[in-house]
Order: sequence, then structure tokens, then C-alpha cells
Amino acid sequence: MRKSELSRAVADEFGEAYGRVVTRDLVIAELGDRTADEAVAQGVPPRDVWLALCAAEGVPVARRHGVGLPEPRR
Repeated sequence: MRKSELSRAVADEFGEAYGRVVTRDLVIAELGDRTADEAVAQGVPPRDVWLALCAAEGVPVARRHGVGLPEPRR
């Protein structure tokens, strides 16, 4: 997962506005007591950040995998 895919996944799951709040303000123990934004900036792989964010926010497992990918070109 790339940073752009993480951004898409967050926006799709939480919405644009709330997604920005969650990644900026929610401190996640699994990420070393950092926010998602801090973790990504400090080199944590976006996929790990996404999964930790999903766990913290109670996103069902069925919606955690394969999200954030761009639509295939036609």
C-alpha cells in the first residue's frame, strides 16, 4: 500500500473530513502512541498504519483488505 492508497482508503471508510481528523488526532497504541500521520511521516509502512487504524476504529475485517486501490483503467 502506498501513501496515496492509504489516503484513498481513509477517505472511503471515514469520509474526507472525519478521515483527516482521525489520521491527525487519534493516538494509536499499536503505532507506538502516535497518530497515523505521525507514524507514516516516521516511516511506518502505510499498510501497517491502515490496519492499526482499522483495529482502533473497529472497521470490520471484510473492509480492511484491498481498499485504497485506484480504479482499473478501461
